[in-house]
Parts: sequence; C-alpha cells; structure tokens
Amino acid sequence: MSLCVSCTETRPRSMLSNAATTAAAVITAMTFAASGAAPTALYHQYQDSFGLTSFAITIVFAAYVLSLLAALLTVGSLSDFIGRRPAILAALVLNMVSMAMFMTAGSEAALVAARALQGFATGLATASLGAAILDNDRSRGPILNSITAFCGLTAGSLGGAILVTYAPDPRQLVYVVLLALSAVEAFILWFMPETAQVRAGAIASLRPHVNVPAQASRAMARTTPVTIATWALGGFYFSLMPALVRVATGVTLPVVGGLVVSALTLSGAISVLWLRSASPRRMLRVGTVVLAAGVAVTLAGVREQLVWLMLVGTVISGVGFGATFSGTMRTVLPLARTDERAELLAAFYIVGYLSFSLPAVLTGITVPMVGLTVAAYVYGAVVILMALASTIAVTFSRD
Repeated sequence: MSLCVSCTETRPRSMLSNAATTAAAVITAMTFAASGAAPTALYHQYQDSFGLTSFAITIVFAAYVLSLLAALLTVGSLSDFIGRRPAILAALVLNMVSMAMFMTAGSEAALVAARALQGFATGLATASLGAAILDNDRSRGPILNSITAFCGLTAGSLGGAILVTYAPDPRQLVYVVLLALSAVEAFILWFMPETAQVRAGAIASLRPHVNVPAQASRAMARTTPVTIATWALGGFYFSLMPALVRVATGVTLPVVGGLVVSALTLSGAISVLWLRSASPRRMLRVGTVVLAAGVAVTLAGVREQLVWLMLVGTVISGVGFGATFSGTMRTVLPLARTDERAELLAAFYIVGYLSFSLPAVLTGITVPMVGLTVAAYVYGAVVILMALASTIAVTFSRD
C-alpha cells in the first residue's frame, strides 16, 4: 500500500487539514519542551524540601535526559512503522501520567521516577512530532522544528518561574497547567491525518540502535562539534544556572533565575526566525562566533556579580545557540527520506541530549569541591573553545 493510499484511507475519520495538523503538532512539541523545562524553576524548592545538593539536582535532571535518550534509542523510529498518530498520542498519555507523578512527589526518588517517565515520553514525542511536522510542511518543517524547542523551553522556564514566585502552591499548579494542555492536545490530534505508511518491522525497530542515512552521515559528522557545544551550554542553564544566579549575585527571586534561563531560549527562537533566509553554512559560521562571545560576556557578569550583564551575555549566547541549532537542522534533516526522518531525528537528538546531560552531571560532581562559580568558569571556557573549534571546522569544510 503506498503512502498516498494510506493517507487517503485515514482522512475520512480525520478532521484536521495539513495546516491544522502542523500547527497542532508544533504547539504540542512546545508543550513537551515546556514540560521538560518547568521543573527548573522548582529545583530550589525541592532542595529546601528534600535536602537536595547540587549534585542531586543534576541527577534528577540527568534522569530526564537519560530516559529521553533511551526512548530515542528504542522507540525513536517507531512512528516510521506504526504511524505518527498512535506514537504521538501514546507520548501525550505518558506525559500526563508524569505530570501527576510530579504533583504527588514527596522525595528525591519520586522526582527521579517522574523525570524518567517524562523523559521517555518526550523522547517518543520528539522524533514523532518532528517527523509529522516535516511530513505536513516540507518547506518550513526544518525551521518549525528549530523554533518549537526554543519556544517551549522559554515558556516552561519563564512561566514556571513566574508561577513559583507569585502563584499559590506552584508545585501543584505548574503541573496541572501542563497536564491540561496535554489532554487538550491529545483530543485534537486524535483527528490528525496519518502521514506515515504503516509497515512491518515495528518490533525489530525497538532494538536499541543508532542509524544515520548514508546520504546524511557526512553532514552529521561535520556538525557534531557544533551540536556538542550548544547543547552543553543549554544543559548548564537548565540544571545549574538558577543556582548560579543566586550564588554569584545574591538575587534569590526564582523569577530572576527563570528570566536568565528563558533569555537563552527566547533569543534563540528570535535568531532562528531572523536568520531564516541565511544559508545553513553561514548560520553555523556566524552562530559559533556569537555563541562564544555571549558565554564570555556571561562569565564576566558572574565575575562582576551583575545580573544584568549575565542577562546580556545570555541573550548574545542565545542568538548563537539558535543560529547554530537551526543551521544544523537545515543542513542535516532535508537529506533524509520520509521513512528515515524519525530515525535521523533520533540520532541527532541522541548526540544533543548526551551533550546536554553529561557535562552538567560532571559539573554537579565538582561543585562541592571547587564551588559553583569556579565550575561555571571552567564550563564556559570549554564551551568557548569548542565553539571556536567548530568555527574553524565549518569555515574550512569543502561543502
């Protein structure tokens, strides 16, 4: 049965147009990203309630990322076999369960369990939603996939921080909002048209594996250093930056830490849209330089104990983050065929999320020995060096 016939057969029970499906998938992807970012604003409360150390916080953070990676390795390509719709709906159900687990969490172990389930749901959703967006809008799909994560992370980190600072019972309200959004999205996407051809091999696809299509392997290898540098910076922000703001500046309002974190992702989203007409190669070349400059300014803000300077550096870093992220997506993703997109997205995000988690966890281990401020200096210096090395690699590549 061909892809066209499959889509035709599913449309009688579907009410959403391609444009509506794309919009719903984008909003749902943002919700998953927001769900992943929301606990960042609550880490300080969890530390006070459960007596958690900085290392324990990075473990909770790592549980999310490692579970997400496990999902990408096992079910990352599942929607290529069973269809986008059932994979997306399953991910939404799992995300709703994880929100309920957060609301009832009373210990570090409960937080780890909730984060792990949330990570698995996000891993399944990331590849499935990203592929669905590309299926329904091939021309704008890479750009949309680039901004959904940034917009969702901004909403989750800043919205969560606002609720923590000003709303009653934020440890419940944050997750109630996200659970309700997921439920509404599940109802809407129940009516989405299927864009992937159902085919045999779903069980075999669950065997952990990583596969990059041959035609995309060279581009993937060339952009990997850029991916590591940008995602490592994001990992530090979403695990330890709120604590660094408190330690370095003495400002304790959760909304301030949330503002600094969200500045990274918001400026990233703006830069993706601003530079959308630029070539992917130019975005990568310019983005790595801007990223390095922004990190240097942020570290200067830490040294001078100035929140506003940290915020300025974060905005600059975010512009570089967005440019490099979008440049990488636009370089790699169009090289995959329809039945390879979810698998390629899974491989791309495996590299990204490993970079997102492992450096942050290692930093959490060193914080008790050297202090959070010194650890931030070292972390930032490494990101700067990797960004500059990436600039050289992109500039002198032959294609």
